[in-house]
Amino acid sequence: MPGAVTFVLNDKCDARHVEDARAMIARLAAEHGRPVKTFLAGKRGDLESFAKQAREERAIVVAGGGDGTVSTVAAALVGSDVPLGVLPMGTLNHFAKDLHIPLDLEAAIRTVFTGTVSHVDVGEVNGHFFLNNSSIGLYPHIVREREEHQRHGYGKWLAFARAVVQVLTRRMTMHVELANADGTTLARDTPMLFVGNNRYEAVGRAIGTRRKLDEGTLWVCAAPPSGILKLLGLAVAALTGRAGAADLTVFDTKELRVRTRRGHVEVATDGEVNTMRAPLHYRIHPSALRVLVPAAR
Repeated sequence: MPGAVTFVLNDKCDARHVEDARAMIARLAAEHGRPVKTFLAGKRGDLESFAKQAREERAIVVAGGGDGTVSTVAAALVGSDVPLGVLPMGTLNHFAKDLHIPLDLEAAIRTVFTGTVSHVDVGEVNGHFFLNNSSIGLYPHIVREREEHQRHGYGKWLAFARAVVQVLTRRMTMHVELANADGTTLARDTPMLFVGNNRYEAVGRAIGTRRKLDEGTLWVCAAPPSGILKLLGLAVAALTGRAGAADLTVFDTKELRVRTRRGHVEVATDGEVNTMRAPLHYRIHPSALRVLVPAAR
């Protein structure tokens, strides 16, 4: 796709990875005869600022980092005709994988210069956009605990493992009242409520992936109230394709209101945690974001 390109790279990624990306960007931009700018930023506010500046300059905006970085940059482009490019430089890179963007860095950069534009949906909760999913309950607490362990010197994966064990042993359950777009209401006690931007595969080898990102629906999933052993057993059953429909409360909707017994709730959106005022208001924005994907997708 022709035009100027602005790359916004998260400088908290591995330093060598960032330098490799900058060198590849310069080389491939020269190869394709494209003007580029490259900015490094680690703070959310700086990522947003560079993205908004590029949008005003009508440049293609490329986010380099993990899902949190991509989501932050994308939020500045929602509803505009400025396309988003994605360089998967994080740990999990869920959004890039679901878009079939190459995980190889050079191939991903080349996609920015040779790809085609596709439209995808964007989720929103209380004014916060998300590309992958949002959740309340167990996961936001796991993220908070992981961050605390990392501050004490633990590596990311060891910190995550310690956080999972600590949170699961608390036997956390919350009461939620769900009201979807057609007025249907549902009350549940659950350790975690998960809201996906489009439907997620819930069982088998493809668990945690999405086949489509443009169906215009939110995918809502509530886990049953249970102890640590039951939750672990349910996770194993899902991974092996043996989880049944009765194990989870699952439905699709275009809009969702979530009431809890607390005035404020810890909410995760694409791995970032914020405290939000209840009730939570979720909605889907169909085809609200233009993204660059491989031309042969």
